[in-house]
Amino acid sequence: MDILAEQLDTKLRHWRPDIAKQVRQYVRELIDLADHEAIEAIDVMRSRSVEQEVLDMLDEPKTR
Repeated sequence: MDILAEQLDTKLRHWRPDIAKQVRQYVRELIDLADHEAIEAIDVMRSRSVEQEVLDMLDEPKTR
């Protein structure tokens, strides 16, 4: 098995269930896009992910 797949398998067993579920979904989507050679869609997906991270950070309550 590829080292990346082995690492992912190990990580999935150690992450919180909600994180593992989200990662599994992302991997499924990436595999589907790669199967269809949809490189442009993969780029868009990455951009949306980064955008969501920024929005989540903006929504976090500020601590002082």
